[in-house]
Amino acid sequence: MARTVKRAFQYRFYPTDAQAAQLARTFGCVRKVYNLALAARTEAWTLRQERVNYNTTSAMLTAWKKTEDLAYLNEVSSVPLQQTLRHLQVAFTNFFAKRARYPTFKSRKKSRRSAEYTTSAFRYRDGHLTLAKMTEPLAIVWSRPLPEGAQPSTVTVSQDSAGRWFVSLLCDDVIPDYPAAGVVGIDAGLNSLLTLSTGEKITNLRHERRDRVALARAQRNLSRKEKGSNNRAKARLKVARVHARITDRRRDHLHKLTTRLVRENQTLVIEDLTVRNMLRNHTLARAISDAAWRGFRTMLEYKADWYGRDLIVVDRWFPSSKLCSACGRLSEKMPLNIRSWTCPCGTTHDRDLNAARNLLAAGLAVTACGDGVRPQRGSSRTGQSSAKQENPRATKGIPALKAVENAKSSPRWSRGAVRHS
Repeated sequence: MARTVKRAFQYRFYPTDAQAAQLARTFGCVRKVYNLALAARTEAWTLRQERVNYNTTSAMLTAWKKTEDLAYLNEVSSVPLQQTLRHLQVAFTNFFAKRARYPTFKSRKKSRRSAEYTTSAFRYRDGHLTLAKMTEPLAIVWSRPLPEGAQPSTVTVSQDSAGRWFVSLLCDDVIPDYPAAGVVGIDAGLNSLLTLSTGEKITNLRHERRDRVALARAQRNLSRKEKGSNNRAKARLKVARVHARITDRRRDHLHKLTTRLVRENQTLVIEDLTVRNMLRNHTLARAISDAAWRGFRTMLEYKADWYGRDLIVVDRWFPSSKLCSACGRLSEKMPLNIRSWTCPCGTTHDRDLNAARNLLAAGLAVTACGDGVRPQRGSSRTGQSSAKQENPRATKGIPALKAVENAKSSPRWSRGAVRHS
């Protein structure tokens, strides 16, 4: 059954000098209003223990526009300014719900340059998009068509660090039905980006390493320039363009990979990796960042929601690499330099393939045996398997063995739901 979802379509555009100046002015006003509202809310809570909501900050914005110092806020559309107050409200809501840290002030150099327009602040007709306070439509490069008959509900204009301009249109899109009966366990790695329980290995393209020489040359050139000079600004732009090229290739590869996995499989099992903690290992931090495991999981989550797939996240303490997928024996140690090993039962394992098979078995234990939280179909909510609630060094693998044994005895396993190569 086809599903209707909210989907953003991003395109590059080339503004005129007047449009670029107007957008740059809008970005500055959005940043200013956000910082003023954040300071007001912080002061109200710190000094008077008062909670300031969106309605109060919206009234403050009206008062700020009437002052002499902030009269320039009237030169831009009021809609992006109201939207940034709404974004601040969402940030505080997430903070009080303990889903995020306390909101921080926006920096002129480091913060993302963007502005969001709602339907009252733009006009979209026959492929031409015109924003408020502008007389000419944006020169957009339509690299792919919008859904037939789609009308954008919001438009977000942004400029990245490489100086490129982008416009993102949020529309309703129909996701066609892709029937799939496959189940797959996915193990993330560095030698191979992904290893599937089917035996397939996805090559790690190492996007950053391909441009490492060009990046180092551009960074050395930047370091020699005098701070504040025009030549330093030009050198900084060259460094940003190298980073943008790396990011674009990585994102494109992950999008194609996650779309294929979600379309081919009904159930996908991954491991709950703590990437932030892994980055503390300075020997592997650069390679881990280049692999973009967090970005892969994020894409997999929302695409599983789109296509109505079951995405299961196995607990991070599950000893997937040390557990024999044939007999269930748990090895005491498994250093990273060991890529293949032989179990006392006589089975020789590829480390990554064995881990993918064990993850699949633990995931099947969640769905088939009710061991843990069952993920909701058609939702990106993930259930952590109770196959490993405690540290494996303390329990010596007993919960992990139970998960694998339960999965192997389930009807789905016996019907050949798990394919071995």
